[in-house]
Amino acid sequence: MVAGTSRGDARPPAICLMGPTASGKTALAVDWAERLGGEVVSVDSALVYRRLDIGSAKPSEEERRGVPHHMLDLREPWQPYSAAEFAADARRAMDDIHARGRVPILAGGTGLYFHALLRGLSPMPEADPATRLAIEAEAAERGWPALHAALGQIDPKAAARIHATDAQRIQRALEVWRLSGRRISDWQAERPARLPYRVLKLVLCPRDRGTLHARIARRFDAMLAAGFLDEVRALRALPDLECHVAPLDLPALRAVGYRQAWEYLDGTGDAAAFRDRGIFATRQLAKRQITWLRGQLDARWFDPEGDRDRLKAARVLFMPGAG
Repeated sequence: MVAGTSRGDARPPAICLMGPTASGKTALAVDWAERLGGEVVSVDSALVYRRLDIGSAKPSEEERRGVPHHMLDLREPWQPYSAAEFAADARRAMDDIHARGRVPILAGGTGLYFHALLRGLSPMPEADPATRLAIEAEAAERGWPALHAALGQIDPKAAARIHATDAQRIQRALEVWRLSGRRISDWQAERPARLPYRVLKLVLCPRDRGTLHARIARRFDAMLAAGFLDEVRALRALPDLECHVAPLDLPALRAVGYRQAWEYLDGTGDAAAFRDRGIFATRQLAKRQITWLRGQLDARWFDPEGDRDRLKAARVLFMPGAG
């Protein structure tokens, strides 16, 4: 049997359009949704937050072209949202889409979200606001590197995978330990149930890295022209962020571009330096995304511009006669 065909597989279909930032995933997802009678499920950790629109490249109503989109605007920027929550919410969205006789088209670049949804996560304890606040208070007093060192004493495997300044992952690892008495690495070693869908995994990535870098720069300039800095000024004025002890430790504001804009508005560097830092950070994100995607051995890679016919052929092979 050819991989990706439906022969002998009764599971409902789902298409994953994966790839680095600025590779054209959203536009293709909308196009295919129109052709297949599908709906788009965003797999992007920045798009789950309200008020992060311009800098996250959240598709506008015009760009969505009437195609239903899911997993957008679920939380305020100061509210936590875990990969486990994403997996549960996205699974419900996919099941609802399938129940309507339509096709889920998953589009995004957040590898942890894709992994949580497609491969599943171990059933470790859910987030606990009181425990998180206690850990945040300790971090404010001692610093995240000190808490990372403490994690190393508890769970050396987890500490080896987590950077000493990755506040979100340090906090989660300590939270799991305090709530369950088990190391997060032990929870993660358990094999969870997988998603009961027949999945076509496609990676959109320009073959020429320079082409991707040019796309990133053009998009960042378009964001600036669309009022990205005004969007960040509005975020800074929100009472829940204005009074936060360390707003740049929030996952929402660690989204690429937002941290650089926040620091610029705090007086770090001039406008040209801010632009350079924002573009560089986006390029670094793309590099990390590509590294993760190379580990997806069951995904097929395509150039978004040069491989349009091959992309169509892959779709038709996966869903013959579907459009």
